[in-house]
Amino acid sequence: MKFAVGISVLVLLLNGCKVNEGESFDRDATPEERTEYQGVEGVVQSQKDKVYLMDKALTDKCKNAKVDHAVAITNNDIKAQEEQLKIIKSTCR
Repeated sequence: MKFAVGISVLVLLLNGCKVNEGESFDRDATPEERTEYQGVEGVVQSQKDKVYLMDKALTDKCKNAKVDHAVAITNNDIKAQEEQLKIIKSTCR
């Protein structure tokens, strides 16, 4: 009898912990705004967010280099053109 009561209490405690656990991540926030991740689902989303943010950073760097390259062409600045072409080759796909 004590064993059954003990098991029942243990099951209730474990279920209670699960109920109090928050969401694994904030689904309404953008990847830039998310700061907290919980559990396995949170870890998976964290990795997805990191990949997204790295890809976004490269895309932004590529776009900026293309604009700077166009400015360098307009200004006839050969050295700046070469520098921006290196950045474009390393960041643009």
